[in-house]
Amino acid sequence: MIFFILFFLVLAVQRVVELIIARKNEKWMKKRGAKEYGQNHYRGMVMIHTAFFVSLLIEAGIFHSGIHPQWKYLLAGFILTQAGRIWVISSLGRYWNTKIIVLPDTEVVATGPYKFFRHPNYLIVTVELAIIPLLFNAYWTLIIFAVLNQLILLTRIPVEEEALTRQTNYKHVHLSTPGWIGTEKKEK
Repeated sequence: MIFFILFFLVLAVQRVVELIIARKNEKWMKKRGAKEYGQNHYRGMVMIHTAFFVSLLIEAGIFHSGIHPQWKYLLAGFILTQAGRIWVISSLGRYWNTKIIVLPDTEVVATGPYKFFRHPNYLIVTVELAIIPLLFNAYWTLIIFAVLNQLILLTRIPVEEEALTRQTNYKHVHLSTPGWIGTEKKEK
């Protein structure tokens, strides 16, 4: 139980720090003329991620379903996802955000993980939403939020790609960069 409490607190602090970074970056970008897209689905995304924490707290914390027998490997996978988060955030620098905020006429980032994949942050979040509940045998949380995350990404990614295509050199830079399953568009 102590492990879960410590893990949960570290995760919560991490998310708060990320929100602080995102808010600071949002102010910096909007001061330079950036535009925000997808406000309606962003509310849904925030609700999903908040509900994930509540569900995890109930299923793994209150009902204490224990730690997975392979917890060492799952914890190692979680640590790798955190390294990936840091890589994503540092690669995007001031352009990183939890919202879709685009600064017109800027060069899109095509370094770091963005050299290999158009949406590495979404891959990392998807893996996290599987590893974290699995670590604590929270199978309902795993199933529910794996599905909800993919549903919100089916809305979010096309909105983000459309905004980046309209406002930046995104399409030119990421023409051949692999994307998310189901987001590949055929050229007309």
